[in-house]
Amino acid sequence: MPLTLNNIEAELSYAYLHAIASKSGLSCTIANRSDDNYGIDAHVSYFDKIPGTYITDVELRVQLKATKNKGAETPTHISYPFSGIQGYDKLRENKGGAPRILIVLFLSEIEANWLTISEEELIMKHAAYWVCLYDAPPSTNKSSETIYLPKANLLTPDALKALCQEIGIGNIPTYIKP
Repeated sequence: MPLTLNNIEAELSYAYLHAIASKSGLSCTIANRSDDNYGIDAHVSYFDKIPGTYITDVELRVQLKATKNKGAETPTHISYPFSGIQGYDKLRENKGGAPRILIVLFLSEIEANWLTISEEELIMKHAAYWVCLYDAPPSTNKSSETIYLPKANLLTPDALKALCQEIGIGNIPTYIKP
């Protein structure tokens, strides 16, 4: 039986993260089933000296989402309807340990445009953005919560490495609703 459309989207989001992490020299592993119960789909590990410190190891926990339905945009943000308030609440909690971020991959509405492959290149259309939901307000409903991903948080190799370095020196990002 082939993968469902939702499974294909999920696998593409992991492939995107893995490619970005690999390009930046970071380790990226798929989370196990137990971690998934806590809203963790992947782990990113930074194993290098953070400039100006003695810190060499940083762990990041990642919840992955993918959608072909890009939300409303402002010049600075993209909205995303996060389904499942229990998952939203898990990402809002900062209980110490490795910080958690949400990464949303926005795919083309046309499936045939998701990947283009030739001998010269592999192209995945559109991009992913990250947000940390620490300090996000509690939801006012029981089914979903609209979150706002800063366009400045485009997930690139340099951005992921910089995020890990910031976390390593104690600068944990928090959510600021526009």
